[in-house]
Amino acid sequence: MAAGAALERLVRDVADFPQPGIVFKDITPLLADHAAFQAVVTALAAAGRDEAGRPVVDKVVGMEARGFILAAPVALDLGVGFVPVRKAGKLPGETHAVAYALEYGEAVLEVHRDGIQPGERVLVIDDVLATGGTARATADLVRACGATVSAMAFLMELSFLPGRATVGEVPLTALAVI
Repeated sequence: MAAGAALERLVRDVADFPQPGIVFKDITPLLADHAAFQAVVTALAAAGRDEAGRPVVDKVVGMEARGFILAAPVALDLGVGFVPVRKAGKLPGETHAVAYALEYGEAVLEVHRDGIQPGERVLVIDDVLATGGTARATADLVRACGATVSAMAFLMELSFLPGRATVGEVPLTALAVI
């Protein structure tokens, strides 16, 4: 099964969730379908491989919460470690933190200081690239650890929002552009 076909068939739109005017992209049907989930993991992991199929990253980072679901199996597929980026106050060790703007306010993301080593190459994974604020904040956390964001990969990119421009010059893959 091709990842693009799986996304088209199994991601459903939920109107007015979590608030009126928002169309939520529900990936739970995709996750429940083994073949589709495997196709998506393989396609996302390709962003962390060279032309010969060898891993070119040392870690995979996923953002809370749906990014965890995707990034952990991508890390396993690549044979590298997974590092979670969480909301403030959720990690028990010493962290780097970065504040970023949301539509209605501000949020803070954190990563363990020892989760990513200086000089490591990192693949950032998430479900949806929208405004790009979360992705950019995550890239800033990776850089605070002394590492490099080699690439970012997303299930979907909402092309009517400025996510790609916000992220900047990082190589970016989206399995579906909406």
